[in-house]
Amino acid sequence: MTASTLSPSLPAKLQRAFSGLGVGTAQFGNMGRVTPERDCLDAIDTAWELGLRFFDTAPHYGLGLSEQRLGKALRGRSREAYVVSTKVGRLLAPNPSPQGSDEPHGFHVTDALTRVRDYTADGVRRSLAASLERLGMDAVDILWIHDPEEPTDRFEEALAGAVPELDRLREQGVISAWGVGSKDAAMLKRFVDQASPDLIMLAGRYTLLEQERVGLMSACLARKVGVVAVGVFNSGLLARDEPPADAWYEYGQAPDAMLARARELAAVARTHGVSLPAAALAFPWRHPAVVNVMAGMRSSEQVTRNQALAARDIPEAFWNELQSRGLLEADS
Repeated sequence: MTASTLSPSLPAKLQRAFSGLGVGTAQFGNMGRVTPERDCLDAIDTAWELGLRFFDTAPHYGLGLSEQRLGKALRGRSREAYVVSTKVGRLLAPNPSPQGSDEPHGFHVTDALTRVRDYTADGVRRSLAASLERLGMDAVDILWIHDPEEPTDRFEEALAGAVPELDRLREQGVISAWGVGSKDAAMLKRFVDQASPDLIMLAGRYTLLEQERVGLMSACLARKVGVVAVGVFNSGLLARDEPPADAWYEYGQAPDAMLARARELAAVARTHGVSLPAAALAFPWRHPAVVNVMAGMRSSEQVTRNQALAARDIPEAFWNELQSRGLLEADS
């Protein structure tokens, strides 16, 4: 794995960190289930030992818990040795009507805080200040505009407010780069076409299972916008060599058509002696716009497994057969 040279304007520190797997820390916020803090700290220790240096978090993840735990795990390490990114668009405020748990939003934490959507310039400044406090850091390297499509389209608000402020922060050297993170490829393309992001974080839409069809990847290539591919296992559907009947897709039960497609991919993989999860991790790197592939990791064991999968060689014949069977888009 090597980082793309697509965006030479990005600092060398980012280029180096992008060359290995990115470490996603939504699970540090107790996403899906409770993750003991010790597991989070051990995960970062193992990632560090394996040479991984790109870590991503967000206020959304466990109402700030992920940021707090990641900051604690990185404390004492040379700040010049790693890249950390967090997100803007959701401010955290006291919850006027707490119900006791944030589980309806997917996180097993108390709901003393609530998320307030804000894609204005002031919202960016306030969000960054609060994130730095939770992280215990004086700077982050990358800021992402987070999910501007949910629950309603906030593109115009972000374009008028967040984008100019992020441009200013980049110009002043407060951050090294900014981008937009979303699972909505069409929304991301609007930012690529109408703003000047350095990066986009595409969740689950350029994977072995499915490739976006709105021209986002080609637009990123043309505009020299680096792509960080996340959600490459499609919520777990590609995380095992044989997708089970109860596999998830988009954080819910996988539809029959998606399950059937995943099983066809698995069958081809078996004939080539390929691990399906390894192929899922390898696939995005084949596109020249991709500068990093990131996976969520909640324990030392998951870090070790993902790194081992990422190190496996995938024969070219495997990709060729997928193409010939129509299981990959023609220009993938």
